[in-house]
Amino acid sequence: MTEGEKRLWSELRGFKRLYGLHVRKQVPIGPFVADFAIHSAKLVIEVDGEHHFTRQGMANDKRRDEWLKNAGYRVVRFNTGELSDTFDGCIEQILRELELMN
Repeated sequence: MTEGEKRLWSELRGFKRLYGLHVRKQVPIGPFVADFAIHSAKLVIEVDGEHHFTRQGMANDKRRDEWLKNAGYRVVRFNTGELSDTFDGCIEQILRELELMN
């Protein structure tokens, strides 16, 4: 796990206490493994490193996102730079997706 992922996981673990939402990490969903998932909200949170920005990586992500969408999940993606530079904004985006913040 990158430092950003560790920090995100530390924050997401508190969602159970704060919002009653159980967040799991490295979660198998169908043929894929999500970085983080909140099954009750059908939300997947992905942290993308450099390999996601190659042609093959982007094609894989598109295929994966389509599969997850067809399974009823929403996908939120952050790159490692976003987690490093705008961590609070990333958390706010997750809260908005969960409709816990305007």
